[in-house]
Amino acid sequence: MSKLNAAVVQACSVGDDTAATVEKAIRLIEDCSKQGANVAVFPEAFVGGYPKGANFNIFIGARTPEGRDEFKAYFEQAINVPGPETRAIGAAVKAAQLFLTIGVIERDGGTLYCTALFFHPSGELLGKHRKLMPTAAERLCWGFGDGSTLTTVDTPWGKMGSVICWENYMPLLRMSMYDKGVSIYCAPTADDRDSWAASMQHIALEGRCFVLSACQYLTNKDFPRTMSNRIAEADDQVLMRGGSMIVSPLGKILAGPVFEKEAILCAELDTDDVSRGKFDFDVVGHYARPDIFKLAVDERSKPTVERVSA
Repeated sequence: MSKLNAAVVQACSVGDDTAATVEKAIRLIEDCSKQGANVAVFPEAFVGGYPKGANFNIFIGARTPEGRDEFKAYFEQAINVPGPETRAIGAAVKAAQLFLTIGVIERDGGTLYCTALFFHPSGELLGKHRKLMPTAAERLCWGFGDGSTLTTVDTPWGKMGSVICWENYMPLLRMSMYDKGVSIYCAPTADDRDSWAASMQHIALEGRCFVLSACQYLTNKDFPRTMSNRIAEADDQVLMRGGSMIVSPLGKILAGPVFEKEAILCAELDTDDVSRGKFDFDVVGHYARPDIFKLAVDERSKPTVERVSA
């Protein structure tokens, strides 16, 4: 089986309302199914929200009660994995009969993680990837993942994995994913700049894989009212303009980029193009020089506390 239909969802979270966001995700999953999608990809932090423009009222060397309240509100919109929200999404995926990658804000203990979840058409939660390196001020609210969630999952069309937003600018992380044989490279993001398209084309060419990049289209009216926004004041101001796209293993843009609206982008993918592309370039095979360059990847979990009982 070499051909599949892929869908990339460009839509925003419902501010301050995770339950409503999950319901929106369920409707969009159904829409992807109606368009014949076998695989669907949602943006970074779709469930739980990407706090574009928030700063939690923080200063170097000081925190404020107002900022702590803002974080508390954001924390309450995050989800446990697994939990009732993942079960609801799994049921929608089962009804739609597709593979899904979706960005969520995951709550684990007292820490939030920017996470991508993978679902099987049976509705099963196959695994997750926690963002290894939150970018810049994201570190105010998100923790760091470890190598134990450098996850790929099997599909009938090859392995699917996810690299989140500016993780895509980490060459060694990309290399570790190529080494896993990823064919469907999902790139949920919050980067809506013109330069993002060139990065996605580069990665498709470098990894000889299909790249499915999903970004939100977010205006200030959908931003949580429990947080101050330092970018926008008027409801119609755009915080994220989209730019979602689908790229082939030879760098051809198959769909997108789309800006300034919510949309579902669709394309037919022929995964035989992966092997066709590797005829002249396999970055972890015949185009590598392991006698000169080697990458070591530590995929062990790094718990803070390890308990040993009798």
